Amino acid sequence: MKKWFEKVKFFSEALKIPQVKKRVWFTAAVFLLYRFIAHLPVPGVDLSLLKQFFSQNQMLSLLDVFSGGTLANFSIAALGLGPFITASVVFQLLGMVWPKIEELMKEGEYGRAKINLYTRILTVPLAVVQGLSMYTILKSQGIIENLPLSVLVSMIIVMTTGTVVLVFLGDLISEFGLGNGTSLIIFAGIVSRYPVNVFQTASIVDSQKIFNLLIFLVLSVLLVSGIIMIEEAAMRLPIFYARRSGSSTGATRTYLPIKVNNAGVMPIIFALSLVFLPSFIGKVLVGLSNPTLAGIGGFVNNLFRPGTPVYNLTYFGVVVIFTFFYTTVVFKPDEVSEELRKGGAFIPGIRPGVSTKNRLSWYLYRVTAIGAVFLGIIAVLPSLVQQMTGISTITLGGTGVLIVISVVLEISRSVENLVQTYRYESF
Repeated sequence: MKKWFEKVKFFSEALKIPQVKKRVWFTAAVFLLYRFIAHLPVPGVDLSLLKQFFSQNQMLSLLDVFSGGTLANFSIAALGLGPFITASVVFQLLGMVWPKIEELMKEGEYGRAKINLYTRILTVPLAVVQGLSMYTILKSQGIIENLPLSVLVSMIIVMTTGTVVLVFLGDLISEFGLGNGTSLIIFAGIVSRYPVNVFQTASIVDSQKIFNLLIFLVLSVLLVSGIIMIEEAAMRLPIFYARRSGSSTGATRTYLPIKVNNAGVMPIIFALSLVFLPSFIGKVLVGLSNPTLAGIGGFVNNLFRPGTPVYNLTYFGVVVIFTFFYTTVVFKPDEVSEELRKGGAFIPGIRPGVSTKNRLSWYLYRVTAIGAVFLGIIAVLPSLVQQMTGISTITLGGTGVLIVISVVLEISRSVENLVQTYRYESF
């Protein structure tokens, strides 16, 4: 408890520093502007049918959570930051197979600026494609009528512009606010949905569900505690830097941190889109006139229905696989070992070069196994909690909670850096 009081005291004093106060107010102003944009609807959509359709589709529900309700409301920012995130992932993957992109990634600030520019350019066509896909899906469900070409083009332009504006607001927060702007925009969208869900739950909870609600609250506390522990957990690998001073020699000891969760929430997002595919194919087959194919479609649809054991096990397994894959993109043992060799650093008892790379891979895969199982549990937890408590109006959204906690920790570190900088400049 003493540690918590010290944290509260630190942040209350930090808010008195002009630089911190200015950034906090700027971030809050951008949040208000974002929520205003999120409530400007695109005309011609039956919102009641749209919300019902989203409630029956887990993938779209998750995307709606990430967008802060803009998707279910079909606002001008309905696509959210999805196209920008997709573009970022595309360039991360291209860096593994395209030498020119890999070279840019290694060119420091200049290379990052170039990749950021290319990412923003790619965001526009991706937003157009996602907007057309959303229109096609909604039209097939009878939620939106068949629009004339001019109206459709106008709608896609408005939705694409909404995404570009959100990317711009994220850049403003990154420069003049607190933390990473993209993460904070997603954070604001997720948090904005919590009060609505809480009020919905409070309105339907009766005496028989109070016990289940208490179980839900206990699990929520355990989940938050577990996420904080895993997000902050890292293996500290001892590293020695050889140093020479005149005639004496020695070594400086430091640590190379290997985080338990290097992949963040990206494996969950990738896995959800992949696990959703069998159910989508099943629904397509059910609508065919061939009775055999329709029967196969019904079987696949029931087998991979969200909440079934097969769906949960598949979801868990795919998250684990993607976690290992994405970790190798973020943390590359061969590049780290080469950087250590160039800097005159070594792991005690391990020769530089190939031996160091193999030892880093050995540690990385074992630490990542913990993070992979953790993300897998986070992914299937909402479904399990709903089955245990019977409360469907508010889900223990592990992915959303993971994002919220990660952003809060990032804001905390950003404030601490600002305070340290202020104190340094004051002397």
